[in-house]
Amino acid sequence: MDRPLNRRALIGKTLLGAGGVLAGASACTTAPATPAAPTGTGAGPAFDPADWGSVRAQFAMDPAYAQFAAFVLAPAPAPVRAVIRTHRDALDADPEYTPKGAQSPDQTVREAAARYLGAEAGDIALTDSTTMGLGLLYSGIRLRPGQDVLTTEHDFLATHEGLRLLAGRTGAKVRKVRLYDDPATASADRMVAAVKAGLGPRTRVVAITWVHSSTGVRVPVRAIADLLAEANKDRDERDRALLCVDGVHGFGALADGVADLGCDFLASGTHKWLFGPRGTGIVWGRAWDAVAPVIASFSEASFTAWQEGGDPASTAELVTPGGFKAFEHRWAMAEAFGFMTAIGKDRVQRRTQELATRLKAGLAGIPHVTLATPRAPELSAGLVCCSIEGMQPFEAVQRLHAQKVVASTTPYNPSLLRFGTSIVTTPEQVDQAIKAVEGLR
Repeated sequence: MDRPLNRRALIGKTLLGAGGVLAGASACTTAPATPAAPTGTGAGPAFDPADWGSVRAQFAMDPAYAQFAAFVLAPAPAPVRAVIRTHRDALDADPEYTPKGAQSPDQTVREAAARYLGAEAGDIALTDSTTMGLGLLYSGIRLRPGQDVLTTEHDFLATHEGLRLLAGRTGAKVRKVRLYDDPATASADRMVAAVKAGLGPRTRVVAITWVHSSTGVRVPVRAIADLLAEANKDRDERDRALLCVDGVHGFGALADGVADLGCDFLASGTHKWLFGPRGTGIVWGRAWDAVAPVIASFSEASFTAWQEGGDPASTAELVTPGGFKAFEHRWAMAEAFGFMTAIGKDRVQRRTQELATRLKAGLAGIPHVTLATPRAPELSAGLVCCSIEGMQPFEAVQRLHAQKVVASTTPYNPSLLRFGTSIVTTPEQVDQAIKAVEGLR
């Protein structure tokens, strides 16, 4: 059949039956005429990826404010907003709309993510957030009797709660190690040593976070991966320790691809430092056979199993939850990857870290400020956390906002004042933030 298939067929990639006809009757309808595929060239300011002023102009944020909390739920740049708008308008005009192309739009997204990560498209599951990705991973991971889990004291709720629920279902023990006492003096050697000391002979999952949202500490993922590779040499494949990483505060801010990190799974939302559409995310993995699907997918393998019987081998596509999504956002993910690639991953990292280094240097010189984030760029990314003597973080956020500096607090106990330097931040705004913090007495 060479007619274009409607959205149901493209989502399901619905199968050819024995007689050579599409198995699902609802998948056989011909798609009505649809708008051309979006190109990201909708109305908006001219985009010169080599010019930081032009990059900042792609965002609709109020220029009167120095924005250091954009990473919390990031705004999308103009090219991404244009693609979202095109898909949204097309879906509103025609519920059967699917972007034109030889493959499913989800596959286009996977391929864009793969290029950005230096990975294979077939290794990428699509999600709605980091939390969903970690939930799929820790709900689906297959544990054998006696296997255990290692994590750290510093991870976010999504990891800790995901592992607590895993322990409740399986009876597996979950151990937590402390990577540092004072985050400002954290060292790569001590962090690796802590993981090594916590690793047991039956540890199946090592769950860590690339950049801690509590302190801004950047964990040496590659060194921990190398440690586990050595430990895994004499283990059976089913007992191999799998390195699972919450990557959300490194993904988009740092240039590392999956080959650089060396982990087994990387989960991240794409609506933070990547500045992608809200409600989107990915999980990359190289050991999907160790993870059972938790939610029925709309993959071809899933439809085959449903209609013809069988138990398909687990894949990233099979782990991707099915159901109808906010497709105007999901299908615009490719534009977000393209936007950041046009700027250059290495340039984004340099910019992010240069601004963070400038901010840390300024804050460190203020007597009533205690910096929590390491000064060394190799131990931090774009997050800069600190405390203000005699002032609660929330009060500091309010007072800074009155001076047109937007910051946030860390959702931990104890909480810290938190800044995020990114592609929407300027050196002048960093200096503005330092001056404003200096006035918090």
